[in-house]
Parts: sequence; C-alpha cells; structure tokens
Amino acid sequence: MSKLKVISEKSVTNNSRIVGLLAQLEKNSTESAEADTARHVTSKILHLVQSQEKTRREMTAKGSTAVDVLLSTLENTKDLPTTLNVLSILVELVSAGGGRRASFLVAKGGSQILLQLLVNASKETPPREELMVQVHSLLAKIGPKDKKFGVKARINGALNITLNLVKQNLQNHRLILPCLQLLRVYSANSVNSVSLGKNGVVELMFKIVGPFSKKNSGLMKVALDTLAALLKSKSNARRAVDRGYVQVLLTIYVDWHRHDNRHRNMLIRKGILQSLKSVTNIKLGRKAFISANGMKILYNTSQLPVMPVSGPVAQLYSLPPEVDDVVDESDDNDDIDLEAENEIENEDDLDQNFKNDDIETDINKLKPQQVPGRTIDELKMYEHLFPELVDDFQDYDLIFKEPKRFAFDGKVRGPIVVPTAGEEASGSAGSVRTGVSPKEKVPPDREAGEGKVASVRAAGEDLRGGDRAVQQQLDGQNRTVPSAPGVNSDIVKALDRITLQNIPTQTTPGLTAGVKKDCGLPLNVLTCTKVCPHMAACGNILFEGRTVQLGKLCCTGVETEDDEDTESNSSVEQASAEAPDGPALHDSDLYIEIVKDTKSVPEYSEVAYPDYFGHVPPPFKEPILERPYGVQRTKIAQDIERLIHQSDIIDRVVYDLDNPNYTIPEEGDILKFNSKFESGNLRKVIQIRKNEYDLILNSDINSNHYHQWFYFEVSGMRPGVAYRFNIINCEKSNSQFNYGMQPLMYSVQEALNARPWWIRVGTDICYYKNHFSRSSVAAGGQKGKSYYTITFTVNFPHKDDVCYFAYHYPYTYSTLQMHLQKLESAHNPQQIYFRKDVLCETLCGNSCPLVTITAMPESNYYEHVCQFRNRPYVFLSARVHPGETNASWVMKGTLEYLMSNNPTAQSLRESYIFKIVPMLNPDGVINGNHRCSLSGEDLNRQWQSPNPDLHPTIYHAKGLLQYLASVKRLPLVYCDYHGHSRKKNVFMYGCSIKETVWHTNDNATSCDVVEDMGYRTLPKILSHIAPAFCMSSCSFVVEKSKESTARVVVWREIGVQRSYTMESTLCGCDQGKYKGLQIGTRELEEMGAKFCVGLLRLKRLTSPLEYNLPSSLLDFENDIIESGCKVTSPTTYVMDEDEPRFLEEVDYSAESNDELDVELAENAGDYETSAQEEALSDSELSRTSLS
Repeated sequence: MSKLKVISEKSVTNNSRIVGLLAQLEKNSTESAEADTARHVTSKILHLVQSQEKTRREMTAKGSTAVDVLLSTLENTKDLPTTLNVLSILVELVSAGGGRRASFLVAKGGSQILLQLLVNASKETPPREELMVQVHSLLAKIGPKDKKFGVKARINGALNITLNLVKQNLQNHRLILPCLQLLRVYSANSVNSVSLGKNGVVELMFKIVGPFSKKNSGLMKVALDTLAALLKSKSNARRAVDRGYVQVLLTIYVDWHRHDNRHRNMLIRKGILQSLKSVTNIKLGRKAFISANGMKILYNTSQLPVMPVSGPVAQLYSLPPEVDDVVDESDDNDDIDLEAENEIENEDDLDQNFKNDDIETDINKLKPQQVPGRTIDELKMYEHLFPELVDDFQDYDLIFKEPKRFAFDGKVRGPIVVPTAGEEASGSAGSVRTGVSPKEKVPPDREAGEGKVASVRAAGEDLRGGDRAVQQQLDGQNRTVPSAPGVNSDIVKALDRITLQNIPTQTTPGLTAGVKKDCGLPLNVLTCTKVCPHMAACGNILFEGRTVQLGKLCCTGVETEDDEDTESNSSVEQASAEAPDGPALHDSDLYIEIVKDTKSVPEYSEVAYPDYFGHVPPPFKEPILERPYGVQRTKIAQDIERLIHQSDIIDRVVYDLDNPNYTIPEEGDILKFNSKFESGNLRKVIQIRKNEYDLILNSDINSNHYHQWFYFEVSGMRPGVAYRFNIINCEKSNSQFNYGMQPLMYSVQEALNARPWWIRVGTDICYYKNHFSRSSVAAGGQKGKSYYTITFTVNFPHKDDVCYFAYHYPYTYSTLQMHLQKLESAHNPQQIYFRKDVLCETLCGNSCPLVTITAMPESNYYEHVCQFRNRPYVFLSARVHPGETNASWVMKGTLEYLMSNNPTAQSLRESYIFKIVPMLNPDGVINGNHRCSLSGEDLNRQWQSPNPDLHPTIYHAKGLLQYLASVKRLPLVYCDYHGHSRKKNVFMYGCSIKETVWHTNDNATSCDVVEDMGYRTLPKILSHIAPAFCMSSCSFVVEKSKESTARVVVWREIGVQRSYTMESTLCGCDQGKYKGLQIGTRELEEMGAKFCVGLLRLKRLTSPLEYNLPSSLLDFENDIIESGCKVTSPTTYVMDEDEPRFLEEVDYSAESNDELDVELAENAGDYETSAQEEALSDSELSRTSLS
C-alpha cells in the first residue's frame, strides 16, 4: 500500500514539474528574459521528455498548450542552444508518437514556423550545421502529414535552400542525409519536382548514388528513394533518359546484386528498381530500357539458382503459401530511421482517424420512407399477376370438398427436415422433388426391352432427385462410375456435329419408344449416318424451325470399363430403381425445343453439351486447392521470357470472333476453341507456345469492360500433356483464384462414360497483374491501369475429347425455362398452387418469368379462401448479374424445395405466398455477359429510377412490390440472390439505421436511434441451420454507393424491413461443416432449401400464437442480438460492386489501389446443428441454441 502511495506521489511531482517548467518557459518568452533562463528550462524539459513517455503523452494530450509554448519560444528566441533544445524536444515528441503527434504539431502551425526558421538560418554564413540537421530532420518527419507542405515550402523558398545545401556538402553525409529526406518530401508535390529538376536535382542524385559499397548504405537508400520520387515527374524522367541514366541504373543494380550475397541491401536494390520503374512510366523510358537490354538483365538477376540456407531470403521462402512476395526486412544498417513517412500509427489513432465517406450519415435519408413512385391507376396493370388475391377457387378440384373448421389444432408442426448435401435421407416423402405423374413413368415391359437399345446413359441422372442413399453409396466407391453397356462406337462417331433442323415434328415411333425420357443422352434427338443394328430406323430430320446444332463430340468412342465397374454400375441402377420417384428436371429434348425460342444477339445455333447432357453433382468432395509457394513468380518469369526470347513465341491466332472469315487451323497438335453457344464467352485465342494459349474474353455487350465470366469449348487435345491457359484481360484487382478456387471443366467423354458432371480442375493457378494496359475509356477515365491474368494448367484425361471450361457452374436461361416447365408438369395441382407468368419482355424479346408458389386452400369454403389470401408474401429474385451463376443454383434449390412433397415444404407453402423472379437479367445470361444487360448498365444500380424501356425487368419487378405496398400486402421478406467473387461462405447484407450510424463513430447518435432488430433474425436462423452460412460475414450498413440497389430501395422506398442480398461464394467455405471444401451445386441447392427452412422458422418465431408456441419466444430476436449501442458487424465498403473488398491480404501488386477495410469481427461462434437437435421441434431447438 505504501509503495503505491510513493509511486502516486512521484507521478504528481513529475506532472507538476513539467507544468511548472512550461509555465516558466512561457513567462520567459513573453517577458524577453535572459537567454540563460530559457536555455536552462528547455534543457530540463528535454531531459524529462527523453526519459519519460508519460511526459511526452501529457505534452501532446488534447487541451495541452505545451506545443504552443515550444513553438512560440522557437519563433521568438535568438539563442542557438535554446533553439536546439526546443528542436530536440519536438523531434523526441514526433519520433516517439508516430503520425498522430506529427499531425498534432502540424495543426499547431509547426510547418510554417520551422520553414521560416530554415530560411532565417540559411542567411547565416556559413549556416550552422547542427541547426540545419535538426530543422531538416523535423521537417522531414512532419512534412508528409501536412497536405499543403509542398506549397508552403515553395512559397518560402525552402526548395533551393535544401538543394544548395546538398550541392555544397556532398562529403558531409551527416548533413545531407536529412536534406535528402526532405527533398523526397518536397518531391511529393509535382510542381516542386519539376522545379527541382530544372535546378539540376536529377544530376545531383547520380553524384550520390553509385556502385556497391559497404559504407554509407543508409545515405544510398535515401538518395535512391528521393530519385525514384523525382523521376515520377515526366520531365525529370525524360531528363534521365536523355543523359543515359537508364543504363547507369541497370549497371549499378547489377553491381549491387552481384556483391549483395547475404541479401542485406535489398532496400537499396529495391530503390534502384523503383527508379527504373518511374523512368519506364514514359514511352521514351521503356524504349531506352529495352535498348539497354533491361529485360534480360532483370530476368537473369531475379533467378535464384542456389537457395540460401539462412538469412532473410531463406526466411522468406519458408513463409506460408499465402505470402508470395518479397518483403523488405533485410537491411542490417541501423544508422537512422529512414522511413519517416511510413511510420506506423497507434491502433487507437487508426480507429479514430478512420472514416469512410461512402457510409450514409444523414439520419433523414436513412429512415425508410415509403415512396409510391407510381399512382394506383398505373399500378393496376399488375393486378393480373396477383390472381391469388381475388380467386374464389370455385372451379378448382380441391382435396377437401367439405368445409373444415377454420382453426388450428394447437400443435406445433413436426420437425423441419431438409436434405443436406452429402447426408443420407430416408427415401420417404422428405425428398426435395415431387413425384412424377403416372403418364411420365416408363412401363415395365418397355424397360425390359431397353437392354438391347444402344443408349448412352448419364448414370446418376436419376439421383438428381435427392436420393442421398445412392449418393452415400457412391461416396464409398471410386470416383469413376462406368458407362452403360452396349454402346456402339459407330453411333458415337455419328454424333459429330449433328444438326437438328427442318423437319416435321413427328419422329420414328420405334426410336421414340425405345429410349427413356430421362436418359443423359436420348438418342431420339440424333441423326444417324448409317444403319445401326441395335436401333429402329432413324429419321433423317427431327425438328422444324431454325437450325440448332450440338457441339462437336469426341470421336474416339466410349472407353470401356472393367468388369468390376460394370457390376458397380448395375448396383447403382438397382439402387436407383428402389429410390422414390422424383421428377428428372433435366430433359434434353425439351431443352433443345426451348433453345430454339431463345433470342440472342449473335443468334446462336449451337448447344453446349453440358447444357444438353445436364449436370449431376459428383459423388466426391472437392477440397480448396492448396497453392504451392512461388507459382506466381514462376508464371510471371515465363511471361517475361516471351519478351526476352521472342523467337520461341508462336503468336498465332487460333480463334477469333472478330474475324467472320477466320478459318479454324487443321493441324493436329493445335487446340480448337468455340464459344458460339448460349452463355458462352470467349473472344479470341492466341497460341503462344506449343501448349500455351492466351485467351481474351468479351466485354459485356454495349460496354467496354466487365471481363470475368468465361464459358468455352476446347477440343483436339492429347492426354498427358500440360496445357497452360492464360485469360489475360481480367479487371478485378484480386480473385479467389489466389486462394484455392479452381475453374470448372466438363468432359464429354466422361459424360458418355456415365460421369456427366462439372469438376474443379487446374494446377499452378494464380491471378496477377500483367503488362497489358487498359485504355482510359475502359478504365473509367483513369490512365495507367493494367489488366490481370488468370492462369491455370490442365492435363486432359482423354485423347481428342471435347471439354468445356467455365468460371462457375453454368446455368443458362434455357435451363431455367426447362426446369420451370418440368416443375409445373410434375406438381400436384390439388396440393400446390403454382403459376408461371411472364413479368415482361426483355430488350432482346425474351420473356422474364414470374413464379407464384403457395399451398392450395383446404377447400373453397370462405374461411379457407380467406386464410389463403391473407398469407404474407415473400418476394425472391436472382441473377441480376449474369456471371453470378451460383445464385441460380441457390434459386433452383429454393424452387425445388418449395415444390416438393416434404411435409415441411407443405407447411411452408401454407405459411406464405412466394413471388419469385428467378432471373432478372435474361439477356445478359443468354449473351454471356458478366454484369450488365443489353443496355450496357448494371441493372442492380437502376432500382431507384428504372426506365421501362431500358430496364424493363427492374421496372416491373419494382412495380410488383409497389403494387403489394399499395394494397397493404407488404412482403415480410425480400431477398435478392447474388454471387461473391472475393469472399468465402454464404452471407447476407441487410439494412439498419443503427448499425450504419454506429460506423460513423458517432456513438451518441447511434444510442439515440430506436430500431426494430428484426432484420437480424433470419440471418441468425440461417447461421444455425445452414452449414455454408456465416453470420460474421453479414453486414447491415447502408452505403451511399448502394442507394440504387434492390436491397436498399426495397427497404427504403417500399418499406420492407427484412430486405436482403444473399451472397454465395464462388470458391468455398472456411468455416463450419464445409470448411476447406470448394462449393458445388449440391451445397448451393442445399442453401436454397435451408433458406426456405429459415423462413418457416421465422414464421413460427414471429407468430407464436398461430403455432401455440410460448409467448416468451416473441423476444427471440432480442435474446440473440446485443441491443446496446455497440454493434459488431463488418462493414461493406465497395466502389462499384455488391461486395466488400477482399480481406485476405496479398500484396501481389505494388501499384494496387485497393485499400483494406476495417474488419469488425462478429461476436458469434459457428454453430452446427447436431443430429440430436435435428430431431427436436423448432421451439426446443430455439431454446437449445439460446441456452
């Protein structure tokens, strides 16, 4: 106790002492007392500042006048020792306190006072060295914190003072070191840089920099940094080129590289490279660099033939694979801290200074205000799309004819059961898909006769209905599933470039009768060129209307499998037969018919085989690819070799959409490419080396950017050969391809061998900035922007196969129409109310489908019809961005679950009326766009003021919501499904006034905001029941740049509190059940089904009386959400996308303009539902998760 008292008394004494000294100094300054007194006081203050951090903090604390007193003394004193003492005190304060204290000094007017002191000191002859060192050191530290420093220095005439000081003292390294530091700060201003260049600063720098020397490496580093800053001026760069300094820099670099065996001078070598980089920013500099053989010199010096055993380079190469770049931590010379402008500020300072201008701070703008937008009379045009609100069901054949009492039985519905990806299901009515109507089933006698039919069966197609038992069985087998027996190789050869055209609709009865409807490759759509003994007579023509072609099939025949695989296939088919019936949503015949009515800008006449065959999720998991260290360095080195060894480059165009007269090369060792099919995107292919190809993507139609989505065909390959593909005109500054994501490949040969699925492929995958420059028009007016490259290497398993590559699992507009037709034909009209309307026509003339799903009323009795009409609405939409195909797979899971015979799905239909627009941008999807519609605009930025002519789907989708608001039927939930290219997992963005205000750092204001926290309930539920969902990635902040998106407009103008964007990863998951796995269509469809389950739980939690639940669950939301002022949700700070910046730090580009955002972690752990909890009722599970 006595010890604490002593310490306390000592602290009081020290504090009183510094205050007293400052007061004495201020008094001396005002009364012009003797210089000895000021000298003595400043000496004591300097001693305290050097020895006590607490004193330094006190002097720079808010409200302290210490800095004012010191600056006043510095301005008025004529005594040199006093001036030096004050300068030393200020240097100590700034050096120890980082950027905040430097900014504090600037705010007090320190820059101007110090510059004036510099000018006054320069008038002495000769200038006092110690004074000049101190002034220049202090100015070099505070200058970067003063935005007007360059102008102030130029007006005061400080530029030439510093420059002349360096010229006159080249041998005085102690003096010129801080002078060079200050010159570097001056050069940050372009006008200053030009002015200094005219006065010979470039020539002066080359008198200081020179070949390798063990002495004065600190001075060399500063001089090179200053030179690099000066050469950013084009006039200085031209001056350097004219005087031959490019060759000098290369020579100096080679000398330092040769002698720096221990890699202790990497900062010096980096400074030389930075200077070369500044020079080569101009065309004249690049020409001089090439003429001086710069590419070869730098390439040779970048190779590491012998790996160091120890030292910084060895440490660098032992880093984890996420860090793939050189880190400058290798200099052992500790002469002086030379990186003044890069000092790291305190974390508290970062938090205090952080401000994002994109966050909406106006409370009045944030508050939802229902805006009618259109008059009631204008909105009446949508009445015909809501027949469920007026239909009396007198003409319907309902299940219950006799009216039943309109009351609930007081019992909670059974536990929610939803198919889970990779889990085994019971095989009962819990299947996602409903049963097929009897007319679609194949008679047993017909099945018996199919053994002799030469069929190419996509084994596993029958498994698409959610038969998890069969999939579980497949998981225990090999990755390969054999082909069906009896496939004739002559038939396969006859499939090459089959044309489906110009014929009456009738087909040969014998052929049609001999093939099952749900075969992976139904032969009744194929034209044979010869008589096949296993088939009935083939018709010569099959379809009428416009020509539709299938893509080229591999012509080596179907590879036969061994006997063991054949037996395995038999067991699979037997298991499929025992599985419950479910509608096979893929129908190749129907798909061809729909394609012929689909309108595209290029008028596609071919069909991609993956879309024709269909896709079955593979019976194995695909882990996130572990990226080997150094792969990016290797790829870039190979790109540099193109420029060094140009004679080795083939540089031959092998595919070109821009040249209609282009002919495909016939050489056998050249790959053939094609993208002339729905959703295809590949513009040009150039063969670089024998097995390396550069690929160029199309921009979105009527746009000059958005290059990301790709989907193309490759054929003519050889097995065992590593083919490298480089997509060279990507635009995003980072990608999940750097973090384990792989492109997708679909092999026709594998599909014929009963493996019709997309799989993740590719090795040596990386994404990096290349040397191809974007035009200022394509870069939004910015100059100097570069493209990025996706590179990957593939080994094909089959010779002369036909393979397809895609950015993500393709889901075309025709596929959607086919799925909707199959769902409509398979549903039970007595149980499910299903309507498919046309919302509007797109610019290209395609229809935008609108789907309505709910449960039929129990009878046409008045109370049952009233209950039907009064169900709350849920409005869902997807695929506003065509390249986000994962959104369509999630929507497919939602639609199939809603249409299933699952009792939980029936309960869900009885709870809500679903209005769904499954594809908001059909034209963009059809034409292979990534983000825009045919108008060249991002449709998700048009919700505030959509144009009925340019944005019809958005205009009418918003009209539907406005109509519901006008008739007082506001949706309970609106959710727009999206895909995310830079983050993992599935998560949601919502809208909250409180959380938005909190992120403006105005905590007092956020505490005053009263807001219903119900917007967090659905995401929280999904985090409990959906394995792929991550609550900590969710955000509820409203940004100014998002004011015209669907989420914000529906929340603000329509008044839907639970308005969301649900983002699904394109890569995979880093938490929960699927941690470390790439996401597949099974997981995406499961997410769509889990979303439905979440809606049902939301209904039960928000309407407990209806389900006879305890009233205490009304407070569920408040129990799971902290209602205090502190909100712990990450923000979404973006410029032009529906996604936050990518938060995994990879500095693969020194010129990257991306800024990392402040990530605020969610205080919620991952929750995974156990098998025991799955058996609980909803109310029990809610209590379990909250306990």
